[in-house]
Amino acid sequence: MNKLLVFGLLLSKLGAQAQSGSFIVHGHMNPKTPPTKAYLVYPIAETMQTDSAEVKNGRFMFKGGVTVPTLAALFIVRPGTNLSDRHGYSTNQRFYNIYLEPGTINVSSPDSMLHATLAGTPLNADQNRLLVLTRFTTERLFILMREYSTASPKQHQDQAFEETFKQRFAALSAEDQALRKKFIQRHTQSQVSLDVLQQYGGPSINPAEVGPLFDNLALALRQSKTGKQYAARLAKARQLEVGALAPDFTQNDPSGSPIKLSDFRGQYVLLDFWASWCKPCREENPNVVANYNLYKNRRFAVLGVSLDRATSRDAWLKAIENDHLTWAQVSDLKFWDNEVARLYDVQAVPQNLLIDPEGRIIAKNVRGEKLGQTLARVLPVSTP
Repeated sequence: MNKLLVFGLLLSKLGAQAQSGSFIVHGHMNPKTPPTKAYLVYPIAETMQTDSAEVKNGRFMFKGGVTVPTLAALFIVRPGTNLSDRHGYSTNQRFYNIYLEPGTINVSSPDSMLHATLAGTPLNADQNRLLVLTRFTTERLFILMREYSTASPKQHQDQAFEETFKQRFAALSAEDQALRKKFIQRHTQSQVSLDVLQQYGGPSINPAEVGPLFDNLALALRQSKTGKQYAARLAKARQLEVGALAPDFTQNDPSGSPIKLSDFRGQYVLLDFWASWCKPCREENPNVVANYNLYKNRRFAVLGVSLDRATSRDAWLKAIENDHLTWAQVSDLKFWDNEVARLYDVQAVPQNLLIDPEGRIIAKNVRGEKLGQTLARVLPVSTP
């Protein structure tokens, strides 16, 4: 990562620029850095803006304007790679999160993006504190993901290899999450904490864990546009906590016949959100099939809700057939705007809820071995 550099000649201009929402990003890396490019990727009006700048003698610069502070990703693209490789762990490429806000933002490093320092504006000072706090876990997670992505097909077919990776990833993620929680608790006045909280809470919010952290943030943050949006998600999550009644709905199956969740009263129901295009969903399907076959005669049913598009209806039906999903399936083929997914605030798939015969949620996101263990508790297989 890169070290901070302040170019004195520009400082006198920043007062007027700050009033208009203009920003300048100055980067200063090791002068021996090979000639390459820097990219700045950030959202504007629901689209992603991508700006590029040449890196010469280790220096680069971006100029632009934002109406509100905006979280952006800064990529330094090494020779032999390009921006489309930015999610690959097999390269030495990294991205760095910075806030675009009025003023001059300085990013500097003596060597790589990992060791960059960020300064120049209030939010970026806070962001730098977060990056310093999580730098060690971030690096170890990166190395682990790079090891996994470059492993051979034979290694990926080895169950022990996959299980070891999952355990290492879970342990590192828990360590990283603990540090992010500490940051949120220490910086209750910063917008950075609100943004970190959204990452910390993940796509399936646990109100018992996230609620106190959100409630402890400054009132101004909770009443901001982003704060109100997250408060609405948190309220929805509280309505979907374990013990709550699962909201009823009606949606059509592939033949066009309506199916209601309440039609399954008297049974344990796994409400399973998935999609034909979702690789983790397809990888989980055999596990769901195995458990369904084991418990289907013991008041257990599965109701699949697909987040496929109208254009992928055939792929949805083919996935149902190929994966041997013999239980009820529904979808309005509206992708992420699926009405049931919105009702349950589904932000990622796979995701599921286990519902008891009275219609109450008794478990959430039970996958892999956890699904079988949970069903064994509530629906033990009878012995002869």
